[in-house]
Amino acid sequence: MNLKSGKTGTIILLTFFLFLTGCNQGTKTTSLNDTSANTEAVFKVTFIELGSVRCIPCQQMQTVMKSIEQKYASQVKVIFYDVWTDAGSPYGKQYGINAIPTQIFLDETGKEYFRHEGFFPEEELVKILNQKGVK
Repeated sequence: MNLKSGKTGTIILLTFFLFLTGCNQGTKTTSLNDTSANTEAVFKVTFIELGSVRCIPCQQMQTVMKSIEQKYASQVKVIFYDVWTDAGSPYGKQYGINAIPTQIFLDETGKEYFRHEGFFPEEELVKILNQKGVK
């Protein structure tokens, strides 16, 4: 009887462990200052969009972000933070935003070189990317 309950306990512990590790997949967030997370590629520009999926101008920016991500995949890292969520809220504070959407552009060293508030047309946004050699 002890042997059987020992196996049951082991199975329960293994199931619990697998459940915990499986539930954490995909939830890791990487900091722009985390050099280990970004060793496979060096981007000329990191384009950060701080907004919300419930904001109309922010929703309009989604198509711009997707286009930039597709056209300049090897040169520009596109990041979106929904600042109206618990997970995204700290980034709004970190970057000191006053309005959404806000676009922040970081050079390859992580230094901010441009900031814009409101909808940002793709043609104008590309001009900002070109300042850091994105072609």
